[in-house]
Parts: sequence; C-alpha cells; structure tokens
Amino acid sequence: MTNVPVMGPPARRRRILEKMKPARAATRRFLPTSPFKPPLPAPPPEQFAPQDLVTHDTFGLGRVIRVEDDTAVVVDFGTQQVRIATPCAKLSKL
Repeated sequence: MTNVPVMGPPARRRRILEKMKPARAATRRFLPTSPFKPPLPAPPPEQFAPQDLVTHDTFGLGRVIRVEDDTAVVVDFGTQQVRIATPCAKLSKL
C-alpha cells in the first residue's frame, strides 16, 4: 500500500475554500401554476341596505329590514325576523 493523500495538500484545500462564496438567500418566486401560491386577498365584506333581497343557507329567502352600524342586519324571512351579525358567510345578496 502506498501513502496517497486523500484530500490533497493543505494549500490546495485552502484555495478551494477561498474561492467559494457564501450562499445568498434568493428572493422567493411564486409561479402562477404552483399549488403553493400566496393566498388570495380576502374579498371585501358585503354591504347591505334596507330592502335588499338576500338568501340565507338556513332561513332561505328574505328582505333586509334594517342595518345596524355595519355590525348586524335584521332580515324578514316571511315567518320570522332574524338579526344576523355581519359578516356572515351564510348570508348573500341577490
């Protein structure tokens, strides 16, 4: 067996390390077809006015009677009047 250096002489190793540059953090690119896209901005909440026709998943078709400072709406569903806090995912304007 012969004595062969595995990593080369020490001067050669230092030169390789001096030539290497530290890794830079790349800016993150989002591809349009990627499933890891940034989330879409939330849609603005619906604004209701008196006499608007609305539909609710539980109560059905109704008409807005009163709007309370953009915090709630009172809706007449025919058989009952219901106060619904806004924004409500189940309530949509027709």
